[in-house]
Parts: sequence; C-alpha cells; structure tokens
Amino acid sequence: MNVDRRGFLAGAATAAGLATVATAADPAWAEPAPVPTVGKTPLPDSNNLRVLITGDAGTGARPQWIVADAMREMHAREPFSLALGLGDNVYEQGPWADDDAQFQAKFEDPNHGLDFPWLMVQGNHDNSSLLPGDGGWLLRGDHEVAYHARSPRWFMPSRYYSVRLPQEQPLVEFFVLDLNPIAAYLPPLFAPYWAADGQFMSEQAAWLDRAIAESPAKWKIACTHHPYLNNGPHGNAGEYEGLAIEPVNGRFVKDFFEAHVLGRCQFLLSGHDHSLQVLDPNTPSKGTRQIISGAAAKSVHGEPSASGSRTPNSALYQNFDDLGFMVLDLTAASADLGVYTVDLSNGAPTNTFQRRLA
Repeated sequence: MNVDRRGFLAGAATAAGLATVATAADPAWAEPAPVPTVGKTPLPDSNNLRVLITGDAGTGARPQWIVADAMREMHAREPFSLALGLGDNVYEQGPWADDDAQFQAKFEDPNHGLDFPWLMVQGNHDNSSLLPGDGGWLLRGDHEVAYHARSPRWFMPSRYYSVRLPQEQPLVEFFVLDLNPIAAYLPPLFAPYWAADGQFMSEQAAWLDRAIAESPAKWKIACTHHPYLNNGPHGNAGEYEGLAIEPVNGRFVKDFFEAHVLGRCQFLLSGHDHSLQVLDPNTPSKGTRQIISGAAAKSVHGEPSASGSRTPNSALYQNFDDLGFMVLDLTAASADLGVYTVDLSNGAPTNTFQRRLA
C-alpha cells in the first residue's frame, strides 16, 4: 500500500493540472466566522476541561463503532467536555453535499450519545478529487462547513477558526487550521487563490498571527490534519511520503508551521497518520509539542515510516498497530495527556500512556 501511494504521488506533481477544474473557484467561507451558539450544543464553561482527541474516524465501519463504544464507556465514567476531530471526517472521498447521508452514517450514528461539541478539522479525504485522499477538490470541503448549520454537535463555522473556552477569561484557545491547499497530493498549481502565497493561505496566516498574539488563554493549541513531525508512513512536513518533489512533500506546510505556529502554541494536534504518537519538541519546533491522534478507525499496522526508520523523531510514546484515541485534561496549572488503545475483540479501552506534559 505504501509503495502504491508513493508511486501515485511521484506522478502527481506532473499531473497536478488535472485538479484545477475542481479547484478553480473560490470557496464561500474564506474568512473565519464567529462560532454561533444558536441551535448548537453548548460550549463548556469551565476551567477544568476534559478533551477527547480523535482523528481519521469517518469510515462508518465496524472499527470506528468499536472505538466510539470505548469513548462512550469512558464518557459515562468521566464525562468529556468536548471533542477534537482532526480531519478525514468522511472517508473515502468526502461529502457530495451538506445533506449527504454520509454525515449521518460516518459521524452522527457512530458517535451517538457523545453529545458534546465536536470541533472539526478539514482533512485531505474530505477534499478528494480524482482519487480518494488526493486533496484536489478543495471546494468539496465547503460542504463540511455548511453542515455546521445542520448538526448541533458538529462545529466548523469556517474552513479555519478558533474557539476560546470558556469564552470569557479563557483557559484554552483552539486554533483550527486548514492546510489542505498546501498539502494536497494533487496541488492546485493553476488556481492562484489556493497557492501557498495566494489569498486563502495569506489571509489564514495573517488571521492566525493576530489571533495568537491577541489570545489571553493560558493554553494555545493548534489543530490540523497534517502534522509537522511524524514517525509514521506519511513522514515529516517537507519530507511527506519520503519524496523530494515539491509541493507534494509538504514543503509549504513545513514553512507555514515554522512561520506561524511553532513557538507560539504549546501543542500541535494532528491526524493524517493512522497512529498514536506523542513526540518531543526538536530545535525547529521551538518548544511546541507535536501530538498525533489518527487511529480512530484505521491503523498503519506497522507500515514503515517514510524515512525508512521507525524513530526519526524523539518520542515519549508511539503506537503504529492499535486503534485508539487520546484524552487531554486541562486546568490552569496543568496539561495531562492519556492515550487509550482499543481491543477490537472486546471493545475495551486500555490506558497505555499517561503523562503530565506541562
């Protein structure tokens, strides 16, 4: 599977123009919008938050349901305040409309009973064009933004946005980013709006710089689909899939992180890689810790990393075989992270990592 994907990507750079028909227009939601509360599940108003971190979940298949059952079991014992859905919300190619039945089958039904706000991130599979996950039809992701008005739990008022919790005197601010235009496997080379230096990414960068600088929150957390550091098959930004071909190697993703996120947020939460990783900051990350939770429905099952080494980045914890999720407990004084794997034979969650990170 990994060889096939890399073979496809090697040819994607020369075939990128094929995606431009699907991405030529501008989206309806370029600027971040205030997070509306009318008709929505109330956002938590507490200085003690228990955050469920899950990613790459939207298959609607049995493994997603089993992992969600484990989440429900934990929620019944120690309730979650909210969830972060780190992209690839609707496999394999994303929704066709904001009333697509896939939203019910791949989000609402599997997550029944988990009735708290879900802050959702755009993933590459949510923006598919020619092939599942190519990220080449960026307008497809707008259907997920529109679904915000249809679901009480699904929060995605814009393609990128931030949420302060509590809204007054916030403990944390989550900065939800959309890096799909600069991470697409079929990059929109002839659609200037989506270019690395185009309007969408320039406006997002300016907004993010301002939003982080003005945030009074104790904890500042960036939420993306694509990671900066990653020991799994997709690899680090700038080296995605072990390729030297720009821009599909994520070179512009790396530049964005280093210019606008690293050193400004304590944590960078990502999915994309179907694994569970708690990585140590390196020198370029300026103290920002990369965490990957992308195993809510699929696992890489020991697939080699893009670099050919299982541990190119220093890690506190990594698991490439099991499905699972993470829980981040935030107070004014501490940030505690737990990693939970799920046994698919009996649905039991196991706490395989627990650490105070700050």
